[in-house]
Amino acid sequence: MGQSLMKFAPGSEENKAKEIGPIIESCYDTYFSGKDKIQSSADFFQAVCETIGEINKKLGSTQFRVPKSETLRQVYEKHHQGKGKTLTKEEFQKILQDVVMESGVSGIGAKDLILYIFGVPVTALFIKQRIIPGALPNEIFIPVITSATVFVLAKLNKI
Repeated sequence: MGQSLMKFAPGSEENKAKEIGPIIESCYDTYFSGKDKIQSSADFFQAVCETIGEINKKLGSTQFRVPKSETLRQVYEKHHQGKGKTLTKEEFQKILQDVVMESGVSGIGAKDLILYIFGVPVTALFIKQRIIPGALPNEIFIPVITSATVFVLAKLNKI
């Protein structure tokens, strides 16, 4: 239970930044170094979108939206100073930071969490009422099922 409280603790953003940093570096090495360097804006857009996809996989329930091409173009022009030169790691990191701040976060993980916390107890109550309606009073059954659901979600690191 203490692990889930760390998400709300001060400095949890720093922990996410520590998780995201290596992903950005590996994606930079994949797309911007070597012989298959980015040549066009379409390749650059694809590299940014795939990097955001990797970040989403790593973070789990927090999902970043894929940016619009116009937003990406503006941020690229703002941070990439050397026209004709390759993009540096620092420029790529600044571009991704601005893109994430501009495009925002979708609450897909929060929707799932609400569905589990409220859906599982309601479904369990309906099943209980059909099978064994008088075995356990609803005043005890509902909090027990809700607590068990929250416990399982905490063990699975969903909350």
